[in-house]
Amino acid sequence: MAGLLVPTAVATAAETPSSVDAARRCTNLARLHLADTTIESAALVPAKAAELGIAGDKPGYRSFCRVVARVRSAPDSDIGVEIWLPTERWAGVFHGNGNGGFAGVLAGGYSGMVDGLRRGFATATTDAGTAPASPLEGEALIDHPRKWSDWGRLSTHVMTVTGKAITKAFYGRDATRSFYTGCSTGGQQGLIESLYYPEDYDGILVGAPVINRTWGHAAVLWDYAAAHRTPDSLLSDAKLKLLNRAAVAACWRQGHGLAGDRFVSDPLSCKFDPAVLRCKGAAGDACLTEAEVATARAFYSGPTDRAGKPSYFGWLPGSEMPDTFGWSFLQKPIKDQPPFGALFKWVFGADWDWKGFDFDRDMPAVDARLDPIVNDATRGSLADFAARGGKLIIFHGLADTLVAPGQSIAFYDRQAAEVGGEAKLAESARLFLAPGVMHCGGGAGPDSFNATLGIPAQPPSYGARHDLFSALIDWTDGGDAPEQVIATKFASDEPGRIDMQRPLCAYPQKAEYRGWGSTLSASSFRCVAPEDR
Repeated sequence: MAGLLVPTAVATAAETPSSVDAARRCTNLARLHLADTTIESAALVPAKAAELGIAGDKPGYRSFCRVVARVRSAPDSDIGVEIWLPTERWAGVFHGNGNGGFAGVLAGGYSGMVDGLRRGFATATTDAGTAPASPLEGEALIDHPRKWSDWGRLSTHVMTVTGKAITKAFYGRDATRSFYTGCSTGGQQGLIESLYYPEDYDGILVGAPVINRTWGHAAVLWDYAAAHRTPDSLLSDAKLKLLNRAAVAACWRQGHGLAGDRFVSDPLSCKFDPAVLRCKGAAGDACLTEAEVATARAFYSGPTDRAGKPSYFGWLPGSEMPDTFGWSFLQKPIKDQPPFGALFKWVFGADWDWKGFDFDRDMPAVDARLDPIVNDATRGSLADFAARGGKLIIFHGLADTLVAPGQSIAFYDRQAAEVGGEAKLAESARLFLAPGVMHCGGGAGPDSFNATLGIPAQPPSYGARHDLFSALIDWTDGGDAPEQVIATKFASDEPGRIDMQRPLCAYPQKAEYRGWGSTLSASSFRCVAPEDR
């Protein structure tokens, strides 16, 4: 859907007084003067009606003014901002969106902007100031510490201030409310806003947020090194599927999943040792060699020090599938380097070789250089954001293998301790853990519950019962805090057909099967607090 909205040229449409006025106001933005800001383009994109094509419905969109700007407030700082301004029926809302990976391109925020435009919001994104980097490649940022700062903390606030100023110039009035949505790096961007710029947004929705950036990249390097330790250490797709089936079955037997599900309901409580699959005879796709067992154990444990003490989080049972950004991605090189390994070249130089990396020796050097710049989400308090009435929702897939789910839980628990307990924090922040869901979406579990993602199918309803963004908006506007949202799994072979629905419960509650009714129906489950389980 986002691809359909990337304007390549300004189309023509039947002119009406309102469209002529909108076009004039839009093109006038090209002459807008803002400090340190250049308006690169301002053009009207006419509305497009929905169409019925051979592959199904092609959604349309309302007319909007598309503005692209660049903010250069310091040497080597160059932050791109794009904003879409609906020409009719503006809801009075400013909507900021995050990016992904190393960012560097504006299109990383388009899926959220599509949903914002549908709601009538003025909706914006930023390239995080890292161009010419791209989401998967960050080598262009070697020797550019200011760009690290823009990526790690500053760019989202710049987008917000600039976007709100352009919004006011177009409509002649300020936005009355402001919301933010983002996942992965976009999740980190949203947490930074809540922790350090609490006045920017009234409501913030973040998924799979990168909290400890340096150790998050170290975890990927740890996995890659384990898979390439010997020629026999790589886990093939067939072995990953074998691992996944065994892990899911083991968790069923322990009571942390339901028979028939292809995912684990509570992987945080499940214990699984891949050694149960160790080959007793000849190697084959039905068992794991000693080298493959060692690789799987490294993935589950996450980075450890020489004494075996955990340094960070590992991946959870049920996350082993070779899907997009799954365990297979973690083993595959990008330009002969580990995925996202460019961050280490910022510290050690362009000639850095992952093969000589020693975690005990080298991670202190990485943190000494980068922790103060890119790890601000590990610090800070939500107190000021909560005090002004701000609302935060975090969600995280429990089968995520790019951003460890354990970080989101640790972040939430730390914030609860700082404000006086979970009950107090729940007045302003909620955490939802999604069983079987991979990075921002996908996976075997029900993954459709956030209309801004663009990865899974859209929720079956845009109401607060099925869509976390709508739930956040209702909560921010004075409604009840969301206790649960219904997550949907659509059939892969028949558009629109629902395979399964389950409730996602506000942490620390978990969904529990009532003991009767179809396990494919959300009504057969209830949210239960730890003391009631």
